[in-house]
Amino acid sequence: MIAIMIREFRTYFQTPVGYVFMGLFLLVAGFFFTFGNLLNDSSYYTSFLGNILFLYLFAVPLLTMRLLSEERRQRTDQLLLTSPITVVDIVLGKFFAAMLVFFVTLLVTVLYAVVVGVFGDLAVWQTVGGYIGFILLGSSFISLGVLVSAVSENQVSAAFFTFFALLFIWFLNLVRTVAPTDPTSSTIFAAALALGLAGFFYANTRSWIASAAVVLLGAATIVVLHLVHPAIFNGLIPDVLAWFSLLDRYDGFTLGLLKLQEVVFYLSFTSIFLFVSVRMVEKRRWA
Repeated sequence: MIAIMIREFRTYFQTPVGYVFMGLFLLVAGFFFTFGNLLNDSSYYTSFLGNILFLYLFAVPLLTMRLLSEERRQRTDQLLLTSPITVVDIVLGKFFAAMLVFFVTLLVTVLYAVVVGVFGDLAVWQTVGGYIGFILLGSSFISLGVLVSAVSENQVSAAFFTFFALLFIWFLNLVRTVAPTDPTSSTIFAAALALGLAGFFYANTRSWIASAAVVLLGAATIVVLHLVHPAIFNGLIPDVLAWFSLLDRYDGFTLGLLKLQEVVFYLSFTSIFLFVSVRMVEKRRWA
């Protein structure tokens, strides 16, 4: 895994990708820090971190688009998949290489916090919490980008679909406000989730029995909940969308609150997407 990570990290700076990513990120971050903090004499540093969250929409597709899709396009993935390196090492090595580039870039912005601390009143723990949340949120988005890259044929399509996947997450709160709250719609939504999970099981196992078992288990769960606790279906769709909102969970970090459940959620989100990425690559290995 270490060898893959080092190779990928070097590749970022043997091509324009690493320089473009760092240049774009730091240029926009510097602009917001200058106009949001320096010119306004504001020491509220976490507002700066919140203002640059939108950079993920453009930076993450750029960072992850070539990780696995370019290997597939150039047929060099066959060399990796037939090597003694495990698929887990391949995926994790590429993921940590992207995280390292992201972390090094973010580390430069710590100088902005130092400037605020020297010439103003820096809220240290809120700033530390904001950076921890920023890194956890970044790891979640990057793991999503790795998955999209794993299933894409080329880096252009990988960047395109990663951007729209992140855009959907961005507008999740807007979707939540217009989502229906009646029990009938909630029941249909729960059934659709069960069918989607069954489809995922079939795509990975090619077993109709396992998929049918998931459908039956989902149907039984819905029926039992209707009998035991029917109130749960009132507003189920907005509640589920709120639970999956990555951006809402970031707000607590900017207040200096490190809640274990939020940290576990981000790490679980990252782990699940990396696990699915491994499964997607393994399918090609044995195909």
